[in-house]
Amino acid sequence: MSVSGEVLQSRSEIQAAGMPELELHYTEWSASYTPADPIHDSYHEAAYVLQKLKQVGHAANSMSYWVFTDIFEEPGPRFTPFHGGFGMLTIQGINKPVFYAYQFMNRLGSTELTNKDSSSWVCRDSSGNVQALVWDFTNTHPGDSVHNQKYYIRDLPSKSKGKLRLNIKELPAGAYSVELYKVGYGCNDAYTTYLAMGRPAQLNRTAVEQIKKQNDGAAIYRKIVTINKNESFAETIDMRENDVCLVNIVRL
Repeated sequence: MSVSGEVLQSRSEIQAAGMPELELHYTEWSASYTPADPIHDSYHEAAYVLQKLKQVGHAANSMSYWVFTDIFEEPGPRFTPFHGGFGMLTIQGINKPVFYAYQFMNRLGSTELTNKDSSSWVCRDSSGNVQALVWDFTNTHPGDSVHNQKYYIRDLPSKSKGKLRLNIKELPAGAYSVELYKVGYGCNDAYTTYLAMGRPAQLNRTAVEQIKKQNDGAAIYRKIVTINKNESFAETIDMRENDVCLVNIVRL
């Protein structure tokens, strides 16, 4: 419960102080305190962020991820790509996996639907479209026996977590376009693409464009489905460790 535990404790202390209306804003947070930690570049970061925000719930008025880009002045200019910086984007403007976690959240509708699952949000927008953001957070780090700077600089394939069954009730009958977007090992995972290149100290323009093209956030698939009256929407998704999936259900 690191990060989220501190937020919940702060909210508890505010309640105990008799000031329940007092706002609580966390303006700087991430998976690590240092701008030289490769977990920030890893696909693990995307699932970590979503898990913490889900655990926080409504305890905080805002949670400001630190920070938008690796162009970050405190440690001075950085000269290498994927150096473990705080940013959602590298110094070359390459989207990291955590960028897509926030992009997926931004696509959620304004109305949250009833959902007891601890690793998902299901929402509806003003047009009646439904979005389901689901993830698996698995801490694969072995613990104090190895530093992040050694563990996360390796290729770390994810293991299967089985199949996810998504069921959404009471959708109006009709035709829908179903889109699946994903972040995980080797999928919108620019860092793993970079590792496969041999971790070059510099990236030329061709390499930057190649990484961006392979990790552009495009839908994994799109299909048309028909939902009949009194029928639930159902989708089965293969999940692996630290996968993040957005299912966008658009009424046609």
